[in-house]
Amino acid sequence: MQMKGQFYINGQWVNPSRENTWAVIDPSTEEPCAFINLASEEDVDAAVAAAKAALPSWRGTPVSERKAYVERILELFERRRGEMAEAISKEMGAPIDLAYGEQAGSLAWHGRNFLEAIDRIEWSIPQGEDGDTIIVKEPIGVVGLIIPWNWPMNQLALKVFPAMLAGCTCVLKPSEEAPLSSMLFAELVHEAGVPAGVFNLVNGDGATAGRRLSTHPDVEMISFTGSTRAGREVLKAAADTFKLVTLELGGKGANVIFADAGRKAVETGVVHMMENSGQSCNAPSRMLVERPFYDEAVSIAAEVANATRVGPASEKGDHIGPVVNKRQWENIQRLIQKGIEEGARLVAGGPGLPDGFNRGYYVRPTVFADVRPGMTIEREEIFGPVLSIIPFDTEEEAIRIANATPYGLANYVESADPERRRRVARHLRAGMVHINHKSFAPGTFFGGVKASGRAREGGVWGIEEFLETRAISGWKDRAETLRVGETPALPSSFRVLSC
Repeated sequence: MQMKGQFYINGQWVNPSRENTWAVIDPSTEEPCAFINLASEEDVDAAVAAAKAALPSWRGTPVSERKAYVERILELFERRRGEMAEAISKEMGAPIDLAYGEQAGSLAWHGRNFLEAIDRIEWSIPQGEDGDTIIVKEPIGVVGLIIPWNWPMNQLALKVFPAMLAGCTCVLKPSEEAPLSSMLFAELVHEAGVPAGVFNLVNGDGATAGRRLSTHPDVEMISFTGSTRAGREVLKAAADTFKLVTLELGGKGANVIFADAGRKAVETGVVHMMENSGQSCNAPSRMLVERPFYDEAVSIAAEVANATRVGPASEKGDHIGPVVNKRQWENIQRLIQKGIEEGARLVAGGPGLPDGFNRGYYVRPTVFADVRPGMTIEREEIFGPVLSIIPFDTEEEAIRIANATPYGLANYVESADPERRRRVARHLRAGMVHINHKSFAPGTFFGGVKASGRAREGGVWGIEEFLETRAISGWKDRAETLRVGETPALPSSFRVLSC
C-alpha cells in the first residue's frame, strides 16, 4: 500500500495545506492500491503562484533548451517504462501489456512528435510587401491542465509537452481516480532538472481543485479533457476571467460499413470498440451496416465479442480488463438494461459480471443489434465495451444517422470503393475520420467538433494551442524625425482597426 499524499510544487514535493485522504482503487480487486490527498484551493493557489513566478525565465529560455529538457524526460521514461505501465494498470485497470505498449508508450510517441513539430513553428511572420508589420507567436502564460483517467499518459503528453515547449508554465491536475502515473511523471520532470515552477502537480477533484484552476485570475488558459458535462462546467467557470479554454470531450463514433467491406471491417470495428474496455472517447461505438451485409455482420460481431477474453489487469496476454470504478460499472449496467428494455436485440454479453468473477468492475463484452436511431444506447456515450449495430439502406441514410448526434469526435468509414469512402468521409461531421481504419500519420492532431469540443491536440496544432499571436507594426528600422514643437500627424496610410 502506497501513501502518495504530497504535491509537486515549485520543484519539490510538499505536504498539502490540510489532509483530505482519497483511496485510489484497483478496479481488478476493488481494493485500495494507494492513498493520496485531495488539494484545497490554497494548494492550487500555491501551485499557480509557483508557475507564475517561473514564467518570465521559462518563456525567455531558448527553444533548444526547452527541447533538451523534454528529451531528457523521455530518456528517463524509457528506464522506468515498466514502472509507469504498472502504475497505469493498477490505477485504472488497463491490462499490463496494453498499459506497457499503448498506454505508457503514448508518452514517448507524442513526445517525439512534439520535438519534431516545434521546429516547424513560425515564431514571427512578416506581413506586407516591405515586412514592416510582423505577427509574433508567444507563450500564453500560466496554463491549467486537467486530464482524465482513461488514457492518463496519452492526455498528459498531449498537454504538458506542448505547453512546456511553447514556453508556458503549467499546473497539472490529474484525475483523482488515476493519479499515480502522473506522480511518476513528476518524478521524471524533477530528475530531468526542469526549472522549479515550470511543471507543478496537484491531485484533487473537479469541484475544488478543478474549479479553482478554472477560475484563478493568474491562469491564462485551461486545457481540459473529460466528459462533455464536466467540460461545460469548466467553460462556464472560466468565463469570468476570460481565459482561453480548449476542450477535448466525449464521443459517439459512427463506423459506417458498406457491404463490400467484408468480414475484416466488422472484426476490426469490434476489437477497436472493446479495447481499453470501451473507455475511449474515439471508440467506434455505433456500427452502421449496409442492409445486404447486415445479418452477416451481426453474426461476426457477436462471434468476436464472445471470443473477447476478460481478465485481471495484472495478467499478460490479449484481453480486456475491468472498467475504472463502481460508479462507471453501474452506469454501464444501467445502459445495457436500458437497451434491452427499449427493444434492441442482445446478441452478445449482457448485464452482470462475466462468468468466473465475483468481484472487480468487469463488464461482459456486449453487442446489441437492431438498434434504432434515438434509442438511449444509440444516443448516450456508454464508455464501456458495448457496441450498437444499426442497419442502413442508402449512403445518404448512413450519413444522416452518423451525423445525428451532439458529438463529433471520430467517425469511421469502410468500403472497397475508393470514391465512395472518400465521398462519405467528407460528409461525416467529425474532427477526425478514419478510412478503412487507417491510422493517422505522426504529427496529426486529435480533436473534434460540436459537443466533443474543439481542441486540436498533437503536432504543430497542439503547440499552437498554447501560443497567442500579436501584431506589431513599424518593425523595420526607419528614421523619422520631427521639428521642435511640431505635432505629429498620422501617416496617410494609417488605417484604424477598431471594435
